[in-house]
Amino acid sequence: MAGDVLIYVEHENGRPKRIALELASKAAELAAVTGGSVAAVVLGPEARSAAGRLGAHGVDDLYISEDAAFDQYLTEPQVDALAQVVADLEPATILFPYTPDGKDIAARLSARLDSGLVTNVIGLSAEDGRLLAQETVFGGTYTTTVEVRDSRVAMYLVRPNAFPLRENRRESTIHEIAYQPREASQRARRGKKVQEEGAPVPLEEAGTIVSGGRGLGGPEPFGMLQELANALDGALGASRAAVDAGWISYEHQVGQTGRTVKPQLYVAIGISGAVQHRVGMQTADTIVAINRDSDAPIFQLADLSVVGDLFQLVPALTEEVKKRKGDHR
Repeated sequence: MAGDVLIYVEHENGRPKRIALELASKAAELAAVTGGSVAAVVLGPEARSAAGRLGAHGVDDLYISEDAAFDQYLTEPQVDALAQVVADLEPATILFPYTPDGKDIAARLSARLDSGLVTNVIGLSAEDGRLLAQETVFGGTYTTTVEVRDSRVAMYLVRPNAFPLRENRRESTIHEIAYQPREASQRARRGKKVQEEGAPVPLEEAGTIVSGGRGLGGPEPFGMLQELANALDGALGASRAAVDAGWISYEHQVGQTGRTVKPQLYVAIGISGAVQHRVGMQTADTIVAINRDSDAPIFQLADLSVVGDLFQLVPALTEEVKKRKGDHR
């Protein structure tokens, strides 16, 4: 129906990922403006368990299937189930997480429905009956405003941390999807799932990132940065220069040839701020930069700039964060 918003939920054993709750929060906000409702599709074993947390963030209706095919095969079963729900509900808008599976599912569904899809979304607003999306382009160098027109449904791939979590408690009604896997949807089976070493939380999903660059002078100071990241409940990042030097592994690299992130807080330590790095983190809500060079380009982006010796400042900052957290426990 016009104004209704559908979200695709990724979960771990029935526990929605943070990006799913962000999508639910934004969907509830949009539906309140358009006069629609919020529905969510949750697929795979233990999908039913997601109802409570999704309902707390504004989901009215939950469409589930706990068929094992969703875990056993690649994304074609998800596309089949979503197409079925879209045909029944006819939503105006669908929100997907900007994740590997989310990108694959959204692209396939867009092609199947012959509908518009906007990627790299970092903002959505309903204005005068139109839904406008803010999209990053050219590796994050620019942000454009995009509107989907003349489309059966408008679809958006949303970056993690693009929207804040907001509680909007509803009692979600659960609907079972009558899904039967097609033979054509079982052509590619999922292999073994492994956790990337050194990245317990995907860098793109971290709310706080502490990154180090060439100014650290070697690999050992990354232990100091990791301690600060732990104190801030954040993740450890790095510039390309640090990765190329072999000081830290690639999965930590932020920038045009690494990860594009949008945390609430980004702390750049010993990073000069080359364009290649800036395009990967410049949409962070708050940027703090520590560098001994007062002319470092990173200071042009920073909300808070600190000129000084990182080897004195970082340990002091870590101790102060620990002290303040301890005072509030």
